[in-house]
Order: sequence, then C-alpha cells, then structure tokens
Amino acid sequence: GVRGETLVMALDLVGVDASAGAACSSGSVAPSPVLLALGLDPEAARGGLRLSLGPGTTDAEVDQVAALLPGLVARARAAG
Repeated sequence: GVRGETLVMALDLVGVDASAGAACSSGSVAPSPVLLALGLDPEAARGGLRLSLGPGTTDAEVDQVAALLPGLVARARAAG
C-alpha cells in the first residue's frame, strides 16, 4: 500500500540506499515488468522496493533495515 519511490526517499533520509522496481527498468515510472510478470497488479508492482546486498553487507545492516522498514511504511501510509 505504499509506493516504492516513497520508501526509497524515506530510506535515503536515514542513510539507506534503495531503489524502486527492477534494475532492468531503473529510471522508469512504469511498474516493474518483472513484478507484473510475477502476477502482481500494476498498483502492487509500483510498491516494489529493491535492496541490494554485497560482500561487505553485514548481518547488522540487514537487521537495521528490517527494523526500520515497518515504521517507515506506517509513516508513509499515515501521510498518504
């Protein structure tokens, strides 16, 4: 129920890099073709959020983002 772009901005404000949609459609405002192909409706697909992990990503960083997301989503829903 929250647009991916909204979460990307909220995460950026707390120092977390993220993107909305699939990497192959970066920069597009259209719903991710990958999420559509998986059967999501266009509105749900617009809620996609992409977080990438690398060799330097720690468990603590993953835990931190997992702890932040519910509050950010709740705030975005309340503002929306």
